[in-house]
Amino acid sequence: MPQGRNIFDSSARRQVTDPKRPASVLESAAAQNSEKRPKVGILFLSDSCCCAWLIELLTHIREKIRHLRDSPDAGSSIGTSRSVVKPSNDFRLSLLQRLVREISTNSALAGADPEIKEAVLRLNGTFCKPKDLPPSSGPSPGGDVPKSHDSERTSNEPSGPPSPVLPPILDDKLELAVFTHPALGNNNSMTYDRLEILGDAYIELIATKLVWERFPDLPAGRISQIRELLVKNETLSGFAESFGFDRKVLVPANYNTPSKRWTKIKGDVFEAYVAAVILSDPVCGYEIARNWLTGLWMPLLRDLGHQKAELRCKEALAKKIMGKNVKLEYIEERPSVQQKGGTQTFFVALYLTGWGWVKRYLGSGQGLSKAAAGDEAARVILTNTPLLLEIMLAKESWESKP
Repeated sequence: MPQGRNIFDSSARRQVTDPKRPASVLESAAAQNSEKRPKVGILFLSDSCCCAWLIELLTHIREKIRHLRDSPDAGSSIGTSRSVVKPSNDFRLSLLQRLVREISTNSALAGADPEIKEAVLRLNGTFCKPKDLPPSSGPSPGGDVPKSHDSERTSNEPSGPPSPVLPPILDDKLELAVFTHPALGNNNSMTYDRLEILGDAYIELIATKLVWERFPDLPAGRISQIRELLVKNETLSGFAESFGFDRKVLVPANYNTPSKRWTKIKGDVFEAYVAAVILSDPVCGYEIARNWLTGLWMPLLRDLGHQKAELRCKEALAKKIMGKNVKLEYIEERPSVQQKGGTQTFFVALYLTGWGWVKRYLGSGQGLSKAAAGDEAARVILTNTPLLLEIMLAKESWESKP
């Protein structure tokens, strides 16, 4: 930082000398202007601790850009002409965004001029505001994990539609910890040991709210079932593999062989990554992680299809055909089938004992749970009018006997 006069210090304002006016007149005018001029302004914040810090950060950015500009690798010669590759606008905007983010979360901003404080917060809000972005040329979920060097980081505000593109971690120490197994370090802050438990909590919260909003009529029990599909180790482990986390994490020998332990490790690394994304970006990190996870989970939720709010076909069927010593049995007729995305399909058959029949087969149904499959079987029978009339007539006949 320059050791000379601070251009933001009101006491160091340079006076412009007018040769046609005596010095005494200039000094008198300067004194009058000093009394009339407001003490706080965009360029006069020497009494604010925020100002010096802001100047230091701006100087750091200026030196960083100058270093990139003057670097031997930044230019190339073609024939006798020399072309210098200057930092792109995207890079400058990325630096500006990070600067504004740091200023907006620093307590020193509280002592700044209200107009400057409002402008900084408004600019930070603009950076974090969801917006429609052009298609990203970054890596797909199946690609390598992007490096998190500052020169490679781009603007990190959440986009409008959720995107499965891997968000970067803006802190190199956190990123190193994410990919270090606890058995390889004595310091918990240098491994994912603490990060994964925080990431697990964030993932549970985001998944719960996503299911709660997408299926507004589902009861709590069914919400828990769908949430478990989204957050279980098998699901998170698959996401980790799609981003190459399994190739990057450092683990003890033989820990990366196919096993339940290896599946859990990959799930833990994914949870730690989510925590690191949020921690490294206090302003926009949570929104970025939420959009990213939503983009990963939406295909699973779409595969579930429409979810019924309540299962009442069993009750409706029972009211029509049940009676004394009559029994309806819902029996799993064959093993469940594992579907793509981790869901299961169950198959249930319905049998009637009573009104002159013993374990008469009535119909079958299938669903994502045994309860849902049984309710579907009852629905099928309720729509089978001839069968339903036959049972109801038999019921009436038996009940009319003395």
